[in-house]
Amino acid sequence: MASMRHNRKRKRGRRRFGLLFKLLCGAALVAAATLGATVFFQVETIAVVGNSRYTAQEVIDASGVQIGDNLFQMNKNQISQQILQRLPYVGEVSPQRGLPSTLTIQVTEISAAAQVEVYQDDSAQAEPAAEDGSGDSGEGDGSQAEGEELPTLADQPWLISTSGKLLEVAPEGSGALSVTGLTVLAPQAGTMLAVPQEQQSRLATLKELLSALEAAGELDQVSSIDLTHSTWVGMRYRENFDARLPLGEDMAHSLAVLSAAVEDTLQTRGPQAAGTMDLTQEMADAIFTPAEQ
Repeated sequence: MASMRHNRKRKRGRRRFGLLFKLLCGAALVAAATLGATVFFQVETIAVVGNSRYTAQEVIDASGVQIGDNLFQMNKNQISQQILQRLPYVGEVSPQRGLPSTLTIQVTEISAAAQVEVYQDDSAQAEPAAEDGSGDSGEGDGSQAEGEELPTLADQPWLISTSGKLLEVAPEGSGALSVTGLTVLAPQAGTMLAVPQEQQSRLATLKELLSALEAAGELDQVSSIDLTHSTWVGMRYRENFDARLPLGEDMAHSLAVLSAAVEDTLQTRGPQAAGTMDLTQEMADAIFTPAEQ
């Protein structure tokens, strides 16, 4: 019996030693892998692909990556965000590791799709509501709470992308289609266009319409977009047509209907045809009213 107990103790001891040995080996492998990644996988080459507006060095500087940084310790999402914020005309970023020592930064640049004009309405001037949503400033007379600042309003037109990214203050004669009806809050290049809460639906409509125009290859066929109406979007289309597109409808579909109606009008009335194309009426897809001579 004593011999059997002794044998069991020896077996348990061997199992414990085997488990400890495996744990030590695992820890050693992890330490070796970490040390190897730190010592051997350092950035020696940074390549930039897809850039034209910005130089490779500008992209590298915006990324924050430096020669000697570790490939596996860098945060690719942080690199992307820094480039997107610091270089407004970059729309997409894809950092890619290339072992043993290369980082390739793939960028996709974007163009200005529209110019948001300076616009202010009552919603832009309204004072911020209290956190409880009551709108009470705490003074009892509707005045602004002490220390609370109203957001900065844009005092110059801004160029934006189709997704609503602020690119830069619009230079004189930019040629981009003009947008009226949005109040730009706290404008800063590289950030997304922000508007008052009351204008959120207008902003969503604008981005949907710009995307539809870009997909149809017709951004250059529109000179202005008017978002000030409550039930429809106004648009100057192909120089001679004032279009009215219904809110709440699919903008890509409305644009297709408008394009077909304009083509039909030009064929039947001639290339000098001009007037209003109304897509908001229930009696027909589009109703054309000739301009007064």
